[in-house]
Parts: sequence; C-alpha cells; structure tokens
Amino acid sequence: MSESINEGGDMRRKLTWVLVIGAAAVGITAYAGNVFATPATGFMGTTIALGQFDDIDVFNQSFPPGFLRPWISIQKTKGPSDLYIQSNVWAVRGSTDWHTHPGHSLIILTAGTVTAYEGDDPLCTPHSYTAGMTLVDPGDGHVHLIRNEGAIQATGFAVQGNPSCGF
Repeated sequence: MSESINEGGDMRRKLTWVLVIGAAAVGITAYAGNVFATPATGFMGTTIALGQFDDIDVFNQSFPPGFLRPWISIQKTKGPSDLYIQSNVWAVRGSTDWHTHPGHSLIILTAGTVTAYEGDDPLCTPHSYTAGMTLVDPGDGHVHLIRNEGAIQATGFAVQGNPSCGF
C-alpha cells in the first residue's frame, strides 16, 4: 500500500514540474513576443499613395546580346493586392521595431545611412545602406529591423505589395 501512495506522490511531483516548466515556457514566449513587438522610436512611415490590383500575372524577359545581363521579372498573385508607396524618415538613432510584412517591399534610400538587421541571423550582422542604394524585403514572415546609426536624418521610399486588406 505504501508503494501505491509513493507512486501517487511521484505522479503529483511530475505533474507539478510539468506545470512549472509549462508556465515558464509560456512566460518566456510572452516576454519574447513583447521584446519583438517593441514600438518604433525615431521612425515615421507615411503612406503617400495607395492602390489595389486584382490578380497580377506579369512575366518579363529581356536578354541583351551575348546574354551577359539576362533579366527576368515575375509577379503573380491570386486575388486582390494592395500597393503602398511609403515615405520613410529615420531620425538619428531612430529605428523601426522588429517587424515583418505580408508581402515584399522594394526600398530606396534617398538620404543618410541606415543599417538593416535580419531576425534569423544569430550573429546580428549589420547591412549598411547609403543614399541611392536599394534593398529588398521579401516579407511573408521575414523579420527585420532598420536603424539609423548615422549622424544625419535618413530618408527613403518603399513600394510594398501585400495581400489586400480591403481598404
């Protein structure tokens, strides 16, 4: 009989540990979610144009003589898409938060310098961009942060294509 009681006690201890570990995991996940959801500081994105497309089915192909610089462009969607033109301004030390977009973004920097960090890079390798340079954010879960680590305000524009939200 004491063996049965002991087994019950062992079971309760195991259940207690499972609950403690589970609660800790939930707490850590909630904390990490809040860390990645920190608000942008010193960054202002303004929508300057907005439009909507139905299905998009575009394929371009241009091969110059000698095929030294082939160029192919494919844009294919099923269902409506929203197109945004964003004007972005980063104050000195300003930063977007860690974020992602449902669709891709094509970005051109028009003044200053920004540094991009990728959420899936364990080394947190900086990628710097100066006026006239471009970058592509593939979206769809690609978590990133863009920060002005320069000495002057940085500005740029982004063209974003996203699944329609029905604006």
